[in-house]
Amino acid sequence: QVQLVESGGGLVQTGGSLRLSCQVSGSILNVGIMGWYRQAPDKAREFVARITSSGDSNYADSVKGRFTISRDNANDTVYLQMNSLKPADTAVYYCNVDKIKYIVGGYDFWGADYWGKGTLVTVSS
Repeated sequence: QVQLVESGGGLVQTGGSLRLSCQVSGSILNVGIMGWYRQAPDKAREFVARITSSGDSNYADSVKGRFTISRDNANDTVYLQMNSLKPADTAVYYCNVDKIKYIVGGYDFWGADYWGKGTLVTVSS
């Protein structure tokens, strides 16, 4: 019913840039806080950035000044522009939404804590 579809990962050299996208699909009425997390090999998943529907955002210290999160509320899409990439940024990046209001069979439902399947970002040295 509700899916998060990510795109934009790939292989880039140190200092390069990538832009990740994540769109919420389904019969959507409202999307809450949208964010990005990442998980490097043999490490725990960690917070990267999040943005509210009004555009307020915050970032992990490790990406401040290099990454920019934005969202298109009309299309239920969140973006992560990643600049000055480092090998330490290599990870699977996951999109997250804290809550979504959607319609099924004419009824409204609220769901919580949605995750995308992840997109791999590899930064070569």
